Amino acid sequence: MGLVHISIIEGNPHLRSLLAWHLQQAGYIVQQCANLQQARHALAHRQPTLVIIDSDLPDGDGIELCRTLAEQRQSLILILSARNGEKDVVDGLKAGADDYLKKPFGMQEFMARVEALIRRLRMSSVPLYLDYGELKIDLAQRRVQFKGEYIELTPQEFSLLYVLAQAEGNALTRSELLRRAWPDAIDNPRTIDTHVLSLRKKVETDPRQPSLIQTVRNVGYRFNLEALQEISTPTVAPSVINPLVSNGHHSTKIAAQSMKR
Repeated sequence: MGLVHISIIEGNPHLRSLLAWHLQQAGYIVQQCANLQQARHALAHRQPTLVIIDSDLPDGDGIELCRTLAEQRQSLILILSARNGEKDVVDGLKAGADDYLKKPFGMQEFMARVEALIRRLRMSSVPLYLDYGELKIDLAQRRVQFKGEYIELTPQEFSLLYVLAQAEGNALTRSELLRRAWPDAIDNPRTIDTHVLSLRKKVETDPRQPSLIQTVRNVGYRFNLEALQEISTPTVAPSVINPLVSNGHHSTKIAAQSMKR
């Protein structure tokens, strides 16, 4: 699993900044949103690994956003809420949240919840969705979205694209591609060339000068993740948070103050 992107959607600016700082110190890439409008704009450009949602946002209901994200099945969801009743927790979990954390809470518990969710994802044997920015691969429904449009792929093309993308930029031989994409097939590895040619016609801007699926001489093929990063240009960049605290005692004090709503 690569870098973990986390989006915090929290109306309280002090709490939002504090959470972001702790997450960044733990090595996560963090994006902050203050309301639903900002969140929808940011999520339209990138689906993070984990979305942390305040249930009561200034411009709407965070639970409804949770329900929408859960239907897309692309991100883990952690709800933060001052609604502490049993029914509130049940409603949040039924809306699709993977976890529900009641306010006020301590930073150690918050980080433990986040780490548990990420650990659960890493232990999952088969991911359901791969997001490479402009390229999105839905493994459950075997659909591919490229530059905002769904493209029609044959089963062989889908498997080939998935194997290439999963290699994360490493070159694979034709024999490796054949074995990983179609393990039960008995075929000539050179048939990979035919499928690559067909796939390039569907995902390359100029199939005659491919930038995504590259030929590696004397080896085979590789998927060029750098090319995807160049065309994936989110308009909302993750905020850079300056450390708010200098020691653990001060952190606890700020956390307690910021969680009073």
